[in-house]
Amino acid sequence: MKGDMLKSYRFREEREADWRKLDLILTRAENSGVKALSDAEMTALPQLYRQAVSSLSVARSISLDQNVVTYLESLCTRAYFFVYGARTSIGERIMDFLRRGWPEAVRGAVWPTLLSFLCLAAGIGLAFILCLQDMEWFWTFNGENFFDGRNPDATVEYLRSTIYTNEGENGQSELAAFSSFLFNHNAQISLFAFALGFAFGIPTAWLLVYNGVSLGSMYAVFWQKGLGYEFTGWLLIHGVTELFAIILAGAAGFVIGGAVAFPGQKTRIASARASGQKAATMAMGCVVMLVIAALLEGFGRQMINSDVLRYAIALTSLVLWCAYFYLPRTERQV
Repeated sequence: MKGDMLKSYRFREEREADWRKLDLILTRAENSGVKALSDAEMTALPQLYRQAVSSLSVARSISLDQNVVTYLESLCTRAYFFVYGARTSIGERIMDFLRRGWPEAVRGAVWPTLLSFLCLAAGIGLAFILCLQDMEWFWTFNGENFFDGRNPDATVEYLRSTIYTNEGENGQSELAAFSSFLFNHNAQISLFAFALGFAFGIPTAWLLVYNGVSLGSMYAVFWQKGLGYEFTGWLLIHGVTELFAIILAGAAGFVIGGAVAFPGQKTRIASARASGQKAATMAMGCVVMLVIAALLEGFGRQMINSDVLRYAIALTSLVLWCAYFYLPRTERQV
């Protein structure tokens, strides 16, 4: 036991100066960037990294002090990402994601996006038609305790009051509560539509149809009361962005589901892994869209009572999103 301690002490004493030098270079680079390093430090970094990796290999093979092994593992990990990783800042990565990564992923998944849209539209259309024929379907789809009293038994005056901001505090709190309910509901649908795509996309399709049924049945209530035009403007001022996010989340689920169902020459796991990056990029972008939708929902939809302005904002947001995702772009020549 004493001999092992002495061996560990000598091993560390002979090499610790190089470890500390590497640690110092990495710390300066992490805090101040690459430009803070001198030419000598940049030249020494690869050699110090290789020496640290060699020391780690020896430390593991002769079972040295675990603290030494843990320290070297951490040091080598930091050095690896600096030596071989991308030399970009977080801000640059975010801008690259918004400028190139996200729209390219969406543009490369046109057919899954179309399938996702059709599933959502099918749910909306099915529920809308069934409820107009017999409003008992509304209770079948939504249960007896539907939120906020927006159901076939509500009066026209009450339904109208829910889509325009009241001057009183109670009216505003009801609108805010229902907006929060819709946002949380759609955020959950988006998350599950993406996450469950691995099961051949079947749960994704079901969730999209289910969300469409919920929306279509409520739309039928307002339509039957003669408030279809007003309700559409109230919904779409934020719904264009939020529903687009749900569609893209579903498309991401279908990308993974398609890779699992039709792996080609690869194994199902390898095929899913290969498609996972594109799907994850689309899903991360959906978070951005949901945040924007929440802002439109929390401010624009509650403060704007003009139907014309609501439709104008909805149409503008649709045009901007389609242009962002699908218009061809020219890469800058360096």
